[in-house]
Amino acid sequence: MTEAVQPKLVLLFSGKRKSGKDHVTELIQRRLGPEVCCVLRLSAPLKQQFAQEHGLDLQQLLGSGPYKEKFRAQMILWGETRRHDDPGFFCRLATRGARQPVWVVSDARRLSDLQWFRSQFPAQTRCVRVQTSDQTRTQRGWSFTAGIDDAESECGLDSGVDFDWIITNDADAPSLEEQLQTILQLAEAAGRS
Repeated sequence: MTEAVQPKLVLLFSGKRKSGKDHVTELIQRRLGPEVCCVLRLSAPLKQQFAQEHGLDLQQLLGSGPYKEKFRAQMILWGETRRHDDPGFFCRLATRGARQPVWVVSDARRLSDLQWFRSQFPAQTRCVRVQTSDQTRTQRGWSFTAGIDDAESECGLDSGVDFDWIITNDADAPSLEEQLQTILQLAEAAGRS
C-alpha cells in the first residue's frame, strides 16, 4: 500500500451558486500548472455515488444544466444523510489519488468540510470565500430556489468562518489577477518547496 501524499497547501474555496468558484479555481490551476496544482471537487464523488445508486447520468449531473437542477434537492438530502453518518466521507473520496503539492478544493460548502481538512492538514489549510452580488449571479443564470438556496449546502458557511481571503467576483471589483496575487504567491512557493 502506498503512503498517502501530504499536500504543501490546501486552498478551500466556498461561495454561493454562480459566484464563480469554478472559474477562480480553474484560473489558479492554469496559472500553477497541473503538475503543481490539482482541483478537487467534493461534489464529484457525491454525484458519482448518487448517480450510481439512482441510475442517473453522471456526466449530466457533473454539468451545469437543467438535468442537475432537476435532481439537486434530492441529491442534497442524500448527501446530508451520508455526511451525518460520516462527515469526512466525501472529503476522503475527493482527495484519494491527489499527488500534487497544492490542492484546490473548489466547492467547500459546509463547516464539516472545513473541519475535516483543518483536522487532517492543519498547517496547510487556508479558506477562501468567493462572493458576488445577486445581480451578477442572476446574469449568470441563477434564480432563487427555495429548499436549495436557503439550505445548508448554500448557507452553511455564510457566518462563523474566518476566511483567510475573500475574493469579490463582480465586474466592478478589482481584477481577479490582482485579488489572487497573494494566494498565487503562496501557492507558487508551496509548489517549489
